Amino acid sequence: MQLSAIVEALLIASQNPLPSEEIAKLVRARVAEAEDVRARESEEGKDGAPLPAWLLDLAATSSERVTAAIADLNQSYLDHQRAFTIIERPKGWKLFTRLEYGEFVRQLFPGRKPERMSGPAMETLAIIAYRQPITKAAIEAVRGVACDGMVQKLLDRDLIRIGGRAELPGRPLLYETTDLFFEHFGIRSIDDLPNASELRKVKLPEPTEPPAPAADGEQQLALGTPAAAAGDEAASDS
Repeated sequence: MQLSAIVEALLIASQNPLPSEEIAKLVRARVAEAEDVRARESEEGKDGAPLPAWLLDLAATSSERVTAAIADLNQSYLDHQRAFTIIERPKGWKLFTRLEYGEFVRQLFPGRKPERMSGPAMETLAIIAYRQPITKAAIEAVRGVACDGMVQKLLDRDLIRIGGRAELPGRPLLYETTDLFFEHFGIRSIDDLPNASELRKVKLPEPTEPPAPAADGEQQLALGTPAAAAGDEAASDS
């Protein structure tokens, strides 16, 4: 039994992403369980068969071996033109349908329409993503207008969350992106955002005066796809 097949079985069975180390622990736990059973049988005088060599070899499973097995699986999927791939997300690896099959998968959900966000909401989300954790006053200093409504919309969509309070007078709330944000844009961390290291070094304007009220009549813009936002291969959840 190959490690790659075991990894594939675990990813298919799990509803949540699995990190490499967690997969390795699950594999090692299965080996330890088999060894315990064999030891009890020996103590009871039962002459059971020894554990197979392939199972004993799995006792040394590491996160590196799991990652290599996933790479082998993805190459096999590609070689055999399978409709899915394994992608790493912030919380671990997960099996996804390949992007080119997305239009067919969408037929399963005819009532679900693409979510749309306004330009100001996208701008607010970008500021939070690149400079998180960040206060609302700091966001407003960059945009130059009040952003209460934009922040609330992003909270309602679960793209951002409250990440604590800043060590500043009044202990203002700090905002940061959620797992759904990373999932939607197909990235593992903030470092995967375009020009992340450079933009995070840019000095932001300091909050001074109350910002101007936000303008009405915001132009509606479609939320970007993971591939467009991060430059990576995107995939739909299988």
